[in-house]
Amino acid sequence: MEKKWWKEAVVYQIYPRSFMDSNGDGVGDLAGITEKLDYLKLLGIDVIWLSPIYKSPNDDNGYDISDYRGIMEEFGSMEDFDRLLSEAHNRDIRIIMDLVVNHTSDEHQWFVESKKSKDNPYRDYYIWREGKAEGLRPNNWGACFGGPAWEYDEETRMYYLHLFSPKQPDLNWENQKVRDEVFEMMDWWCQKGIDGFRMDVISMISKDQSFPDGKLNGGVYGDFGPYAIHGPKVHDYLKEMNERVLSKYDLMTVGETAGVTVEEAKKYAGENEKELNMVFHFEHVEGDGEIGKWTDKKQELLPIKKIFSKWQTALADCAWNSLYWDNHDQPRAVSRFGNDSSQYRELSAKMLATCLHMMKGTPYIYQGEELGMTNFPFQEMSQFRDIESINSYKELVDGGVVGHDKMMSYLRCKSRDNARTPMQWNRNIHAGFTTGTPWIEVNPNYDQINAENEVANSNSVFHYYKKLIELRKEYDIIVYGSFELIMDDDPEIFAYIRRLGNKKLLTLCNFSDEELEVRIPEEFCGEKAELLIHNYCTSKGECENKLLPYEALVLLFTQ
Repeated sequence: MEKKWWKEAVVYQIYPRSFMDSNGDGVGDLAGITEKLDYLKLLGIDVIWLSPIYKSPNDDNGYDISDYRGIMEEFGSMEDFDRLLSEAHNRDIRIIMDLVVNHTSDEHQWFVESKKSKDNPYRDYYIWREGKAEGLRPNNWGACFGGPAWEYDEETRMYYLHLFSPKQPDLNWENQKVRDEVFEMMDWWCQKGIDGFRMDVISMISKDQSFPDGKLNGGVYGDFGPYAIHGPKVHDYLKEMNERVLSKYDLMTVGETAGVTVEEAKKYAGENEKELNMVFHFEHVEGDGEIGKWTDKKQELLPIKKIFSKWQTALADCAWNSLYWDNHDQPRAVSRFGNDSSQYRELSAKMLATCLHMMKGTPYIYQGEELGMTNFPFQEMSQFRDIESINSYKELVDGGVVGHDKMMSYLRCKSRDNARTPMQWNRNIHAGFTTGTPWIEVNPNYDQINAENEVANSNSVFHYYKKLIELRKEYDIIVYGSFELIMDDDPEIFAYIRRLGNKKLLTLCNFSDEELEVRIPEEFCGEKAELLIHNYCTSKGECENKLLPYEALVLLFTQ
């Protein structure tokens, strides 16, 4: 497998609205990110993935873009972005942008024009259809944020498609002019010097043009998935994108591809396919919701580790994995997969980091993950800002499907706002995020969990992440070694072996709060074995046959 810089990199995702506010308006901004670059340099990351910073009315926190070449005023100016890019590059940190081109905002000039009349030159930039009959939508598809996927326009008496919010109309990728506009815009950013793209819901850009009804699956609306995810021309479009833009630069590209299978991933990210470098799949974070995605039950480890192993094995020689526990759309990793109690939060945060960063693929750290930040103790709906959480509450509680208390429990467990509370920098008011009123509340535990404390404490979660990143840069086996899951059927231990040349690497992780018996393979017990990292401060005796609660260790054997 060919060596590439983006395979060896560690990526840090920044949600700009919640990272650092430099001007006291309660909203994070580009100048705030620039201010914290030295912190990120200390951590050791190689790449920043910026969630959208473009002009937007903020119906979906920036994922509804009204101008792809403008900066959201709350975040600053293009000069602020240019300075951020320059200062990051001065520290050998690259920046990849969030590319949102399945849809735009309904306030984008293209859509403003498109709505004006059926014969407007921009009409075909979006997906317009007649209703089946008077008052009937073109089909029964439901939107991701609730409600129908079609919005009626009184002016032209037609419906437009929006797989997300009605303020996020889907672009018509069948139209060559749309593709030309998108590729030209991407090239413009590349010429500015950015280092790649994370592509939002990129697997949805091609739709079955017959727009058939979807399966109801017990709900009011039909499932658009089979007709709008991995659609008939998606790979044609990405090959065209690669040929016209991506191949001309040394970029990192990762596609958000909901519902992707390993076979489909090989098409998107295969070494010889000339599309993308890697994709995000969601199998390990989807879980078994009681109502859609909503649940308050902890996910079991057995299916999670089998999913990871499947992807590690299937893409081993032909494509590349992206590795993550959480992001701006997922709850906090330590609350979801670990244990956020005061007794076990740090241990389990370190254990989760060990488990992920020792696998094959490019690891992603979501802001605050390196501090062990936790889910927020939401008590009332006024605390939420996320359109998905608010709409789901209305749909499920007001619709009589579930009671208020149960829905609040679901939201505390799974709401996207858990990841969007402000970064916790210090013990000052609002965790040092802002001198004003934050756009969303700061987690009240910032007094204990904050960057200032973590950086000062050499045994902190922060310094553990720093060590993991240093090990990745030191040992090729961590990046390029093969992967083999062991103890496959153990419900509490995630263990695997990596191999490269004359070296073997053993990772052992206890996902429970119990002390467990474990048998360490013999070759990792001799004098040729070295303990690379361990999340307990106490020394590890030679080949002890037990793992303490949430214990994680990595052993290197050299023949």
